Amino acid sequence: MDTPLHDDTGALPGDFAIWIFIFAELLVFGVFFLAYAFARANNVELFNESQLQLDRISGAANTLVLITSSYFVVRAVAAIRDDDSRRCVHWLAAAIGMGSVFLVIKMFEFADKFSAGISLSTNTFFMFYLSLTFFHFMHVILGMVILAAVLFKARSGGYSAASHIGVETGASYWHMVDLVWLILFPLVYVIH
Repeated sequence: MDTPLHDDTGALPGDFAIWIFIFAELLVFGVFFLAYAFARANNVELFNESQLQLDRISGAANTLVLITSSYFVVRAVAAIRDDDSRRCVHWLAAAIGMGSVFLVIKMFEFADKFSAGISLSTNTFFMFYLSLTFFHFMHVILGMVILAAVLFKARSGGYSAASHIGVETGASYWHMVDLVWLILFPLVYVIH
C-alpha cells in the first residue's frame, strides 16, 4: 500500500534548516527577478529583440526535464515512506539523470551564445539572461550533489519509513530549484 504523499502534522517536509536556506534563495532569486522586470520595463524594445535570439525549444525542453525530475523525486520520497530503499535509490538516480540532461542542454545554449559573441557585456538583457540562467545552473548542480548524497545514504540503508527526513530535505531543495526555473523560463524566454 502506498503511503500518502503529505504529512498530516502540517509540518514542513525535511529539516527546518533547509527551509531557511530555501527562503533565502527564493529571496535572492526574487530580487533578481524584480531587477529584471524593472530593467525590462525601462527598455522593452531591446529586451524583446534580444529575447528573439534565445532558443525557446531548449528552454521548454529543460522545463519538461525539470518537471519530470521533480516527479522522480516525489516518487523517491514515496518509496522511502513505503520503506523501499531500493526504489528510492532508483528514483533518485533518475532525478539526477534528468538534472544532467538539463545541464547538457543548458551548456549547449551557453556555447551557442558565447560562439555568437554574446557575453554579459553585450547588453542589459543578456547580462540578466546569462546571470540568471548561470546562477540557476549552479543551483541545479548543488541540487544534484544533495540528491547524490541522499542516494548514497539511502543505498547504504541510512533511511527508512520511520526515519527519512534527509530524503525529504533533499527533495525540498530540488523542488525549489525546479520552482525557480518555472518562473525563470517564462520570464526570460517567453513574456514579451
